[in-house]
Amino acid sequence: MEKVVLAFSGGLDTSVCIKLLEEKYNMEVITACVDVGQPREEIERPASVAVDLGNYKHHTLDAQREFAEDYIFKAIKANALYEGYPLSTALARPLIAMKIVELAKKEGATTIAHGCTGKGNDQFRFEAIIRSMSDCDVIAPIRDLNLTRTEEVEYAKSCDIPLPSDKMYSIDENLWGRAIEGDILEDPMVEPPEDAFSWTKSSTDSPEEPQILEMEFENGVPISLDGEKMGPLDLINKCNEIAGLHGIGRVDIIEDRIIGLKSREIYETPGAFLIITAHHALEQITLTRSELKFGENITSTYSELIYNGLWHDPLREDLDHIIDHMQRRVRGTVKIRLHKGSMRIVGRKSPFSLYQQDVVSFEDKALDQREMTGMVKNYAMQAAFYNKICKKD
Repeated sequence: MEKVVLAFSGGLDTSVCIKLLEEKYNMEVITACVDVGQPREEIERPASVAVDLGNYKHHTLDAQREFAEDYIFKAIKANALYEGYPLSTALARPLIAMKIVELAKKEGATTIAHGCTGKGNDQFRFEAIIRSMSDCDVIAPIRDLNLTRTEEVEYAKSCDIPLPSDKMYSIDENLWGRAIEGDILEDPMVEPPEDAFSWTKSSTDSPEEPQILEMEFENGVPISLDGEKMGPLDLINKCNEIAGLHGIGRVDIIEDRIIGLKSREIYETPGAFLIITAHHALEQITLTRSELKFGENITSTYSELIYNGLWHDPLREDLDHIIDHMQRRVRGTVKIRLHKGSMRIVGRKSPFSLYQQDVVSFEDKALDQREMTGMVKNYAMQAAFYNKICKKD
């Protein structure tokens, strides 16, 4: 009997997949959960479910530090935002897939399986990595058998598979963010109820007093909060806590999926918004105008590569080289004011600052204003010719 490694969350889809892989595909199932910062119960549940469903061999793979240092920090340096929000689920998928590939090789498995449907993005993100990084076959039982959610529930009952808790929403959570979808949220006119949120306070429930936070960066990544040095995991978690307390990081968006469908998605990314906002503010004082302009193109391209499941594309590696070179000067401290769902940069300083206060001051005479006369006179020359020649009455 051939072995298959199933990326396993212990939810309805993947629990059904265990039995389908045995019954429909005649395979020996090994389950695996990759820890990228989910709540502890989300890590413990898959192991427990694997035992309850038939004492399947299960692996829990800790990838939190790798996720923070090799994925999140790269995304920070690139200011990675897709259609206006920080990427969390999409950013974790390639790492999860690579860990599953490594496990499949160790276990001698010929096949890797996942519980994705044929309507979402994750099928692309998982399979792009699996097919690029291994010779394993890929099975997606829910997609391949064209199952509806109702059919899954009926099959689960027929196989005595315990149904997960009656959560209203489908939730994916990791160190960098929380994604909420499904149920009443599929109606784009329904306001998300407060029980959909977990990481962020509403603006009415957030503290009455604002908080001023200082964040220090080195080579484009955060290293301390209010003067306290922190490792990547502690710093990101603390930023999630602080920004979430002040109601920062809620996103309600109609998102464009890879296959062309539009979907209503709710996100909580408090720490990501806080860090990326501070990072960009520091770039504004340390990078040149042309670097900042070019950086906008990098951000757009980098974010689309992540969203589209192309983390392993050589272009992403090429962009990392450019970004890392630019980020050598993104060093310094940013001061942020957080209050009632709003976040405002109120200070920034850097040893590589291109802001020269003495020169820009209205009281300075080092820059002789009279020397600007010729420059201004000939400014917008082509536009002037156009208006004189092409707009004659």
